[in-house]
Order: sequence, then C-alpha cells, then structure tokens
Amino acid sequence: MSPALHTVDVAVVGAGQGGLSAAFFLDRAGLDPGRGYVVLDGDDEPGGAWRHRWPGLVMARVNGVHDLPGFPLGAVDPQAPAREVVPAYFAEYELRLGMPVRRPVAVHDVRPAGARLLVTSSAGTFAARAVVNATGTWTRPFWPSYPGRGTFRGRQLHTADYAGPQEFAGQHVVVVGGGISAVQHLEDLAVHGVGTTWVTRHEPVFREDFDVEARRAAVEVVAQRVAAGEPPGSVVSATGLLLTPEVAALRDRGVLKRHPAFSRITPDGVEWADGSRQGANAILWATGFRPALDHLRSLHLREPGGGILVDGTRVVREPRLHLVGYGPSASTVGASRAARQAVHEVLAGR
Repeated sequence: MSPALHTVDVAVVGAGQGGLSAAFFLDRAGLDPGRGYVVLDGDDEPGGAWRHRWPGLVMARVNGVHDLPGFPLGAVDPQAPAREVVPAYFAEYELRLGMPVRRPVAVHDVRPAGARLLVTSSAGTFAARAVVNATGTWTRPFWPSYPGRGTFRGRQLHTADYAGPQEFAGQHVVVVGGGISAVQHLEDLAVHGVGTTWVTRHEPVFREDFDVEARRAAVEVVAQRVAAGEPPGSVVSATGLLLTPEVAALRDRGVLKRHPAFSRITPDGVEWADGSRQGANAILWATGFRPALDHLRSLHLREPGGGILVDGTRVVREPRLHLVGYGPSASTVGASRAARQAVHEVLAGR
C-alpha cells in the first residue's frame, strides 16, 4: 500500500522559534490550517531544541528567548530551568493559536516534482507549493577530528549530550570550545568541584558590552559569508564572549584559564605539541552545531564554497524553498524576523 499523499500550499519543517513564527504569519495571512499549511516536527512534544538543554541552564543564563509573535512570554523566574520554561511556552503558544503541528514526524527527503516540492516523511508525503525549512541545528552536533580520538579510554560527549555535572564527581574533564556553552559547562562543573581544563582553537575575545551596533556587525559578518556561498560559521567567531559579572568572576578564579588546541588525544587524556599532557576522565566537546539540512540533499543546494546561497530567505538554487534560522537568522530574534520575511516571499510567489 502506497504512503498517503497530502496536498498543501505550504509545508513548514520544524516547530521551534522559526517554525512556529512562520505558522503564525501563514495563519494571519488567511491560509487554512491543515490544508493551506502544515507544520511537521520531529520531536515528541513542543519545545524544539530547548527540551534537550542541560538542567543547570536557567533562564537567567540563556542568550535570550525572543517573544513569539502574537503571544509574549511574559515574566519568568530567572532561576527556572530553560528546558522547562520554554517548552511550556511553546506548548501554550501552539494550543492558543491552534497550530496544525504534526508530531513526531521525521522528514526524510524534499525533492522537486513538477510545480511542487515533495516532502517525504514518516507521516506520508506532502506535495507543497513552497517549503519553509526551520530545522535549526541541535540534531547536528559538530565533533572535530583529532588524532587519537578513537583511543581515548574515558568518556567523550557533546554539549547535546551533557546532562549536568553530577556524573563527573571526583573526575577531570577537558572542555573543548570557545563559545558560551563551553563557559557555562566550565562554571557548572567547577561549582560542583569537578576539575577542568579549557581548550580553544583561538584566544577567546571577551566583550564588556554587546550593544545594538555590535549585534548588527556580527550579523553582517555571517551574512557576508552566506552571500559568498560559504558555510555560516559559528556565532562566537563573529560576536566574542560577553564579559558578564559571572564570567568575570570565573576568569578571576582561574576557571577560564585557556589552553591552546592539543595536538592529539591519548588513551588517558590529551597531549600538546610540546609534549605536555593533561590526564582526563572525560572530554566534553562544546564545539557547536551545523545546520540540520540532510533531508534537503536531493535538491543539491550547496555552492562550491560549501554553503547555501539565499536571497532573503529564498534559496537561489531552489526558489520554492525558504530557510529560516540559517546564517544571519540563526538566533531567536532573527528566526522570527526571517519567518515573517519567508511568509511574505511565499505569498508573493503565488
């Protein structure tokens, strides 16, 4: 028996910040939920990547949760876990606005078929005039390659796997990465008495403020990379690390003593080019994520530089596809703005 075929005007893939924002603007434009547009989400419940954050990440420490359009988050307890607050907010948003979110739905492939794009999923195939892709990055953790990585006898885990410091009591953890997640892991581990070594490829740049002008400049750096057909690159490479009082205190205590990248991994730890070594029970790779776009591989979107060229949100190689949360829109504020733009472009192309 052949899988079900559903015809919709717009298919939205992903129900995080960008996907829910896109659904809001599609609904406000008068598209009928279910037939005019549908949202396909791979998670079991609402919340997107926020459901999977580590327990110690409280609302006071997140980079910011921008209000979804039409329903603000409101005041929250700054010490409440982000993995509880944000999914509850997203769930209430879906309920109040009657979002046609189908889950859990795994999207396997998107390919052209005449005037439409065929979205093949675990819930059947959706023939859509346009697709808004908002799949984020959380499901694509980046693991850098180092000589000897396969010989390490301890545990290796990524930020996506980190569940808190309790399991590392009495151990030493090498934390690799120069972003805010690495800093937060170092703090989390140090507070619980876990020994740490911080390793980054480049010397961290701490900023005492990150005003509107600095934010615009950082977005422009990422936008230029995308416009050149290159991968967007990491956010921290464009922004640096904000020197909050908490971060300054960690630096003063020596928790943020940075070491350069090691040359290889040994069975018992890591080794630098000068022969010096650090023993470790675990290596925590806080090395970021890559856009989760494997389901778009049949569209052959990559430019020679390895990135995807977009005009606004519209993919140049496939104008019926819009990327929300890719490149300069990969932030809570940027994703909502990009969703509005994507819907405007989708409707203009009718």
